[in-house]
Amino acid sequence: MFELNDDWDLEPKSRVCLLEDYAGSEVRWCPGCGDHAVLSAVQRLARDKQLAPEKTVVVSGIGCSSRFPHYMSTYGFHGLHGRALPVACGIRSRRPDLDIFVVTGDGDCCAIGTAHWIHAIRYNMDLTILLLDNNIYGLTKNQTSPTTPFGWRSQTHPRGSFFASLNPIAVTLGIQNASFVAQTIDWCPPHLYATIRAAHEHKGASFVRIFQRCPHFTEDVFAQAREDPGRVLLMTHAQGIPLDAAVLKMFPNRAGHDPSNLAEARELACREDVCTIGLFYRNPGGSRYDEVTAQGLGKTPGEKLAAIEMALDGFMV
Repeated sequence: MFELNDDWDLEPKSRVCLLEDYAGSEVRWCPGCGDHAVLSAVQRLARDKQLAPEKTVVVSGIGCSSRFPHYMSTYGFHGLHGRALPVACGIRSRRPDLDIFVVTGDGDCCAIGTAHWIHAIRYNMDLTILLLDNNIYGLTKNQTSPTTPFGWRSQTHPRGSFFASLNPIAVTLGIQNASFVAQTIDWCPPHLYATIRAAHEHKGASFVRIFQRCPHFTEDVFAQAREDPGRVLLMTHAQGIPLDAAVLKMFPNRAGHDPSNLAEARELACREDVCTIGLFYRNPGGSRYDEVTAQGLGKTPGEKLAAIEMALDGFMV
């Protein structure tokens, strides 16, 4: 009979995930693409929050940005065009224990996926939604997207886009039960990271629009804001995106904005003279549909069968 050694550690050792533990396959975005910055921010967040890779899911649709799940060493679902959000809502409804990120583009979300976008915001399930907006269809090589600026020339509109661009922030702020709406830029990593982190920590549907550079097709769209920090308006508030003093100094143009003020958020979202970044709106008290869908998850197979039979009895004539 063996005696127990007092030196043995019977408790499992704590696990520490490093940055490389979240790196997936070789990244194949173009050099200079803003998607690289977003990927780095999400991987850093996962490391800093110690998100278990096997408990983290990245869901995407179709587009350059939607290759995101391949570049994260977590679970992922590379879905159909515009259908990332209903897939993510389905996952959340049955797996309240997971950390779920949705990565979509301006075409994927704001065109073919519009209906899903609207209802996902209204359902307010606990998802971190990242809209990587480069103002163009990049993967299919330069077609006008819903956010393409008026007059911008593309393969589908060689004489220039006919319509004023869609404003995803203004649209989202107009959806009932929106609970977290923010905007950031890929060329300022500290603000990008802080915004995504705040979105992840919010309980509900967090919608973050990221101005994302495309070096091939829309390299000039954000040029003025990149080259002149005065063209960027940073929203600040104690309940907004937390930033240190060094980051604040990067933006001389600042405005105090209470993210509980929906009317003011809508006004700021519609400004066209500046690129407004920060937290537009936050409502932690919004109804969450995932709290409804989670009911019954702990039932035994027998209890579930009995519930189904009781529901079917209601259709008896």
